[in-house]
Amino acid sequence: NTLYDPYSEGADFVRGYPFSLRAGVPTAVSHGLWLNIPDYDAPTQLVKPLDRNTRYVDAVLTIPKGTLYPMCAMNLAFNRELIGAAMYFGIMGDGQPLGRYDDMWAGWCTKVVCDHLGYGVKTGLPYLWHSKASNPFVNLKKEYNGLFWQEEMIPFFQSVILPKKCTNAQECYLELAKQAKEKLGPVDPYFNNLADAMVTWIEAWEEFNAPAKVKNGTA
Repeated sequence: NTLYDPYSEGADFVRGYPFSLRAGVPTAVSHGLWLNIPDYDAPTQLVKPLDRNTRYVDAVLTIPKGTLYPMCAMNLAFNRELIGAAMYFGIMGDGQPLGRYDDMWAGWCTKVVCDHLGYGVKTGLPYLWHSKASNPFVNLKKEYNGLFWQEEMIPFFQSVILPKKCTNAQECYLELAKQAKEKLGPVDPYFNNLADAMVTWIEAWEEFNAPAKVKNGTA
């Protein structure tokens, strides 16, 4: 007696849902899925090169508070006003010791921030058709460190606690940068650089998103 998405057109709440909880919360991130070529890491790609995802589920689910997920940027929408400041993909890729974790890093950061600020994160519809497989040998070079470091990154995000004084995405993200440097910096100096880049990102965000000034006041 449950519903995937009680907010979908034509749906209603079944018994047992308090009226005080039926209003919902603002959705900050919508993470769509895809069919055909799955989003595997390089080792799994090499072991299962012919795997295809054919299961379509006509549903939208809310990712529960306190639950992480591996966000992919290929089919993604987000509310820039609510969470844009935390949607930074980090310094990853060519010349860096970590690649193919940029969107997942942003996903873990934004999920922690959304949980703290009381915003929703959805996954499910809409789907897209993914037909271009990436090269697993190239991916392995990019992912190699991450395959080990994710054993430290995930527990970090699972245990991070943001203080109540953080009331917007910018403040939450700066606190995340501070804690990432403290907890992940000992894993590898790369995380110190990443944390510094997160701070620089917020500085740039606030500079380019400052309220417009007008004569004798602000706009």
